[in-house]
Amino acid sequence: MLERLLGITSAVAEAAAGTAAAGTAAEGAADPGTAMAGGASMISMIISMVLMVAVFYFLLIRPQRKKDKKVKEMLAALKPGDRVCTIGGIYGTIRKIKDDTITLTVGGEQTEMVLARWAIRNVEEVSVENEGELLA
Repeated sequence: MLERLLGITSAVAEAAAGTAAAGTAAEGAADPGTAMAGGASMISMIISMVLMVAVFYFLLIRPQRKKDKKVKEMLAALKPGDRVCTIGGIYGTIRKIKDDTITLTVGGEQTEMVLARWAIRNVEEVSVENEGELLA
């Protein structure tokens, strides 16, 4: 009985070894094609990653940098007398500028407000002199 069990186990072991050897031989024969396909897929993956980075740069990063540069130039060019709109939607005229704070005059009673320089959204095209002519 023991010989029978040993015979079966040795037969199974020999069959497994034969199958593994056949698999290794088959892998060796298919390996050059697989290596070639793996290299091509690696190159296509790298090219697709480079294209994605380029698309992100030209569609997102570059326009945002241009916009930030324009805003920085606009804030640097502010001067007393400019008519501005704040990020809160308040329209006023710059009375004085001191470092990073701006004093605005707002409304008919010329109420003064002190704001941070970064709180200016844009400079209006209508100057104070032209606005007086329009109102008269």
